[in-house]
Amino acid sequence: MSVMTTQMGTMKAAYVTRTVAGAHNSRCRFVQTVSGHVACGNQRLFKTSGINSQTASVAFEAKSSPSIISSRKRFVCSASDEETTAVPDSPTVSPTTWELDFCSRPIIDERNKKVWELLVCDPDRTFEYAEYFPNNKINSVQLRKALERVVEEKGLEPPRKIRFFRSQMQTIITKACNEFGVKVVPSRRCFALIEWLQDRHENVYPQHPGFDPKAPPLMSFEPGVPEEIADALRGEQWAFVQLPLEAVEEEARGKLDEGFGEFLSIKSLKLDLPPETLIPGVAVFSRRALPLAAWTNGLELAGIKADTDSASLILETGVDKQWRYASYRRTKAANEEAEQWEAAKKETDGMHFLAIQEDPDAPSCAGFWMLRDYEPSTSI
Repeated sequence: MSVMTTQMGTMKAAYVTRTVAGAHNSRCRFVQTVSGHVACGNQRLFKTSGINSQTASVAFEAKSSPSIISSRKRFVCSASDEETTAVPDSPTVSPTTWELDFCSRPIIDERNKKVWELLVCDPDRTFEYAEYFPNNKINSVQLRKALERVVEEKGLEPPRKIRFFRSQMQTIITKACNEFGVKVVPSRRCFALIEWLQDRHENVYPQHPGFDPKAPPLMSFEPGVPEEIADALRGEQWAFVQLPLEAVEEEARGKLDEGFGEFLSIKSLKLDLPPETLIPGVAVFSRRALPLAAWTNGLELAGIKADTDSASLILETGVDKQWRYASYRRTKAANEEAEQWEAAKKETDGMHFLAIQEDPDAPSCAGFWMLRDYEPSTSI
């Protein structure tokens, strides 16, 4: 057993590590509290044997079992020449959040001009709507009218908010959504939409008669330079942790009803992850957990990265914002732990989570967010 104390911005953590047998016959180093666990609601972030220590965080070690590589079972939309495609059937309950993309595609029309496309879906992909546009009808008025068609054709109520991830289209999308009477949110949390868009790049656009294989790459993600996050958004301790996927989904669903957080549908992303798959995460502990969770919930969280170059955790929010969330004393052991945590995310197709609670023995989480790193194979 080893003990190392690190400084993480304003968050401090004492690492108490020990190698024990974990789920899936894997090997994980656990940091243990006096009671022998880090708690989150009715689940244990780590189930361990007891160890005497006064403070705790969690050290993480990648599983020694074979990597879990997801094989996406992709949903393929119709590639007909009709201007609109709306699949699948309308949901019985109108989704409160939509995800939207409005951009040119690698398709040339009869005028030798690029074809644009509107894609709209909800986070669970209970409905999907696609419509092509000529390049001379790209404005907020046409987009607002198209959103009205989505409501009419799909038999839906307007959503409470619409997320989009292309900062280059912010002016048109914002104006159209304002005229549509719906809150617009710049966000990388368009996970279902991006998965669908990736599928269309691979399976739909190449089948279109106007497909241009030499078309230049479309807009891609360009995150900004990390900035220092406000002290009010920091906790007092943090830990690398992990939970089975089934427990992660249960905790995230619960927070949608009773607290702060975000759920992410594994089903809608077509990820082949068994319920017992261990999902890496970060647990933040704070005596003011509830207000911290409330403030954090307004950041539109997308993901967390462990950056060994700067010895810090980077919080990704909005469309392109990055924040230095916490730092640690640079040591070989600490860097190895961060690298192992990042490797574990790759094994789960980028899935990870953030949990906020008062302390390791708190009976519940004040906030719980399912997150995902996403690196599309093509520029979308």
